[in-house]
Amino acid sequence: MHTSKLIKTISWSIVAASAFVALSSGAGPREAPRSPPVFLWAWERPEKLDFIDPEKVGVAFLAKTISLRSDQVLTRPRLQPLLVPPGTVLTAVARIESDPALPPTRSRAQVLATATEIAKLEHLPNVRTVQVDFDATLSERDFYRALILELRQQLSASTQLSITALASWCLGDDWLSKLPIDEAVPMLFRMGIERRQILSQLESGAKFNSPPCRAAAGVSTDEISSLKVQAPRLYIFSPLPWSRASLNAALETYQK
Repeated sequence: MHTSKLIKTISWSIVAASAFVALSSGAGPREAPRSPPVFLWAWERPEKLDFIDPEKVGVAFLAKTISLRSDQVLTRPRLQPLLVPPGTVLTAVARIESDPALPPTRSRAQVLATATEIAKLEHLPNVRTVQVDFDATLSERDFYRALILELRQQLSASTQLSITALASWCLGDDWLSKLPIDEAVPMLFRMGIERRQILSQLESGAKFNSPPCRAAAGVSTDEISSLKVQAPRLYIFSPLPWSRASLNAALETYQK
């Protein structure tokens, strides 16, 4: 990795390897069935998802958290086990966070180092898509654009690139369409003070301005609204560990 000496990348590879043994213990070969219409987000906690039907449900798991601090790129791998049935289609998620106490420099070297850390995720078993979760502020957009461009170059052509998106990004100025991504997942939960306004617009028939935002939608089990979610692919978040009952309840709610 040709980056500035100022960049410090910390990767707990040994710990990560042990965590992913648990993840891949139930996984079959890398070839997986066509991408299912529903994905469950599995965040940093033990998840036993051996009850899902891989033809209908995939799993988007938090694989790595990247902290940008000054000129450093600090990485923390998933430390909790994830059990899935053989053949489950997996999306590896990289969460990016900026340290407010020591704001990142957002240099070219930091772009390269961050992209390299994320690109490693495509080599995990059964991973077909790499997803970036970064609530970039307006001042961080140039950095994010550069990161996505570099990441697309580092990923193989067969790996899809997905990002999560604030709902306001999809309704506002269309800056996402120029990115080399396969989808942007508008998060229709945890929307803060804009929640009422955004839901009102969507419920009145407003469409997302950005085409990448029309390929998928993100919802949560603990923020049910009257909005009828219509998207080819649905990502569902749960603040509690998934169970067969909570999955069935979520599907009944969002697949009416």
